[in-house]
Amino acid sequence: MWAAVAAIASVAIPAHSRQTPAPPAIESPRNVPPVTPRQSDTPAAGGLSPRNANYDLDVALDPSTRTLTGSGVIRWRNLGTGPADSLRLHLYWNAWRDASSTWMREEALPSGSPATLLAADAASIDLTSLAMASADGSAGRDLMPALSFVQPDDGNRADQTLAAVALPAPVGPGAEITLRVGWTARVPRTVARTGAVGDYFFIAHWFPKIAVFEGDQWVAHQFHANTEFYSDYGVYNVRMTVPTGWIVGATGTEVSQRAGSSGTTTHHYAQADVHDFAWTTSPDYIEHRQRFDHPGLPAVDIRLLMQPEHAGQEDRHMAATVAALRYYGEWYGAYPYPQITVIDPAYQSGAGGMEYPTLFTAGTRWLAPRHSNTPEAVTVHEAGHQFWYAMVGNNEFDHAWMDEGFNTFSEERVQSLAFQPNYRVERFFGGFVPWQYRDIALRRDTDGNGLNGYRSSAERDDPSTSSFRYWPGTHANITYSKTALWLHTLERHLGWEVLQRILSTYFERWRFRHPRPEDFFSVANEVSGTDLTWFFDQVHRSSNTFDYAIETVSNHSDRTTVVVRRLGEAIFPIDVVTTFDDGQQVREQWDGRDRWRQFTYTRGVEATTVQIDPDRVLLLDVNYTNNSWTRTPQADAAADKWSLKWMVWCQDLLLTWAFLV
Repeated sequence: MWAAVAAIASVAIPAHSRQTPAPPAIESPRNVPPVTPRQSDTPAAGGLSPRNANYDLDVALDPSTRTLTGSGVIRWRNLGTGPADSLRLHLYWNAWRDASSTWMREEALPSGSPATLLAADAASIDLTSLAMASADGSAGRDLMPALSFVQPDDGNRADQTLAAVALPAPVGPGAEITLRVGWTARVPRTVARTGAVGDYFFIAHWFPKIAVFEGDQWVAHQFHANTEFYSDYGVYNVRMTVPTGWIVGATGTEVSQRAGSSGTTTHHYAQADVHDFAWTTSPDYIEHRQRFDHPGLPAVDIRLLMQPEHAGQEDRHMAATVAALRYYGEWYGAYPYPQITVIDPAYQSGAGGMEYPTLFTAGTRWLAPRHSNTPEAVTVHEAGHQFWYAMVGNNEFDHAWMDEGFNTFSEERVQSLAFQPNYRVERFFGGFVPWQYRDIALRRDTDGNGLNGYRSSAERDDPSTSSFRYWPGTHANITYSKTALWLHTLERHLGWEVLQRILSTYFERWRFRHPRPEDFFSVANEVSGTDLTWFFDQVHRSSNTFDYAIETVSNHSDRTTVVVRRLGEAIFPIDVVTTFDDGQQVREQWDGRDRWRQFTYTRGVEATTVQIDPDRVLLLDVNYTNNSWTRTPQADAAADKWSLKWMVWCQDLLLTWAFLV
């Protein structure tokens, strides 16, 4: 999912050249969950993934009533180490059945008001049949009497987003069952990036979906407002029946079209080695195609479905998709599918900025100034999710930072190389009218990584907590921004070459599998040749903050004393640089562990400036304004900063007033 972050202006920082001091020996509770046995996730013969959750589905859309009627066959193989005596099925659209669902209650939590839902906006998904089936898909034993709704996360008995189905006999490790399923669903007015507005339909998480079985238990959560999804890989064959003449875009590649009765057409799409399937249809799409060809990487056919009012922006969507395929491919590993589909969502559809296997939604405006990274930012981000989400399939309910944070870091690095300059844009009158400040360039390290948002929420949640349990509103700042900031800090601490090897090794080992946090940490320690546990204990297993400050600087005769202080609970090795009147500098390497440290110099000249972390390696420092001292206060600089802020505000006000009068 796209965090609404601005892109950046400065190029990527080169590998840090100083000698890195030994990491501090930090004794801190690690809160590491016990490791349970893994899935047997060996790729299937001829495949990239285990292909243990396979779907053959037919669905018909009635746009006039916003309903889906679906049926199909699901083949599921137990990859766990123990038997499964029941199934878990996600029925996500029941989150908007009424205001009593867990999703609706969580969405309303920050306001303190009861959740409300208009009947016209409601959605639902109802199983009409569920039966054991033979290998050929013919129905057998009826499982509907064995179905019930379960609420393992909060006990909210009104929530119907997760169903349990008792089985007549356990499914042992390596064994497979076949289900025949039927359902009906009401398409919501677009919410959480799925639904309809007018003749635009974007259909995601729309079918009964089997959860993930690990070890000897189901890893299955209710649908929560904060987080997204988790599922196994398989082969999808889906036939979608829509009004004739409506354009269809979907996960995978179109196999065929077949004309039906009463003015409908059935579109058959198929894709192997994916863990989800989404689709869209509208009579208004304009199709564009381009081929991605880059030395050392496989070719990819790019299909772009644009809204008519955004004509002229197709080159920008294509360029951003190409940049993501190129840089992610070079840094981490190649995109393995022959195609990718980019969707430009309809105005007010709420469907923008979301990822699905081989397909994603971007997002733009009718007026989108060049060098503003709209639509480039969201397009790079969502294309990047084909790597950190689609191929490396982590559990987004519990560890959303493992795709959103990795992807935010990667997206901003791509933008720093491919889309410069990038200027700040303010929008007026409901976002219609943009104003671009050609003298204010956005930065990768602060704007792109979301430093300001992180500062506001730094201590509100512990990242090792399951993501769905975060307080609403802190999810983006912790999941996206904090992770991007600590990855960028590692880039500056270890050097890009080392971090790139860490990420590519992790990607190669865990693509088409389900990694956990400890898997990434293990790879990072191995590839870097350094035990980074002290760092991960702080940035992942605690909510402690970093804050280093100049305490005092005194010049007496030929003696200078500098005292620096650690104000935050978290610890990081930093440099302290003192500059003297004769232009000479002294760089101290401090392990950052003590609460304060004193440096004394006898040089015959006075200190003029002192800086903590002058190379800004520690991007997680929550207050960079206390990191420096100067003998001659720069009052004008502060005045200039605040006067410029007020001038920009006044300019915005006057522009708005001029338009109104």
